[in-house]
Amino acid sequence: MRTNPTGRQLRFGTELRKLRERAGLTSTEAGQLMGIKQAQVSNMEAGRVGVSAERVRILACHYDCSDRALVQALSEMTNERGRGWWEEYREILPAVLLDLAEVEHHATMLRTAVTVHIPGLFQTTDYAREIFRQDVPEMSPPDIEHRVSFRVKRQAVLYRDDPTPHQAIIHEAALRMKFGGPTVTRVQLTHLLDMSERPHITIHVIPFHAGTFPGSGQSIYYSNGPVPQLDTVNLDQSHGPAFLDSEAQLDKYRVLLDRMEAMALSPMQSRDFIHKVVQDL
Repeated sequence: MRTNPTGRQLRFGTELRKLRERAGLTSTEAGQLMGIKQAQVSNMEAGRVGVSAERVRILACHYDCSDRALVQALSEMTNERGRGWWEEYREILPAVLLDLAEVEHHATMLRTAVTVHIPGLFQTTDYAREIFRQDVPEMSPPDIEHRVSFRVKRQAVLYRDDPTPHQAIIHEAALRMKFGGPTVTRVQLTHLLDMSERPHITIHVIPFHAGTFPGSGQSIYYSNGPVPQLDTVNLDQSHGPAFLDSEAQLDKYRVLLDRMEAMALSPMQSRDFIHKVVQDL
């Protein structure tokens, strides 16, 4: 039995619980249908024990779930084996950061909206290092380097053979902030422009003159799963990522991102805008 299930294992269990609750069954009733004890149902839903693909399909049948795409996606999650690269940081970084890397690794698309920082997957090492230096409480130099190396390794999802599509909405304020000084900022924005030329990356800029816009008070990181029910929202907090996955929350942040994108400049206009900011440095 797992004593510390990962965020993805917890999410898998949560989805099983949602299926059961939609069917109007208690965990005891579900156990009776499956011929297992109520405690085993609870352990499956808490991510503490593994579940086979066959059992997922049987559960879906008992729960009268007709959403084949969702059942297939959950079945495929049971086939995941081995340890991801992020496990090497298990004793070094907070577990929630490892959960973020795991979510990114399995995402089918990433959408982010930021107002002050350049999105993490686009950050250069010097820019990221400067961001981590401002953390409270202050981190030691080795801790900062662990955070930087972890962030750089997360960026592999954008460079692999089948890179994850990434749509980013960046406010002009994030482009104007000179973290690390003009030289670091210039290199960072030039890198951002290079990334924007990649076919799987789309960058929209919201200029100051656009005025107020929805979601302006927070950074939003939306990871698409294989089906909408398995999407995840990450709100970047000072104490670390906060994950949301209820249907109402997912719907809310889809709408927020769509409205922000509608207010932003087109990808071509955004590249021209970033070029101008670089020239102003």
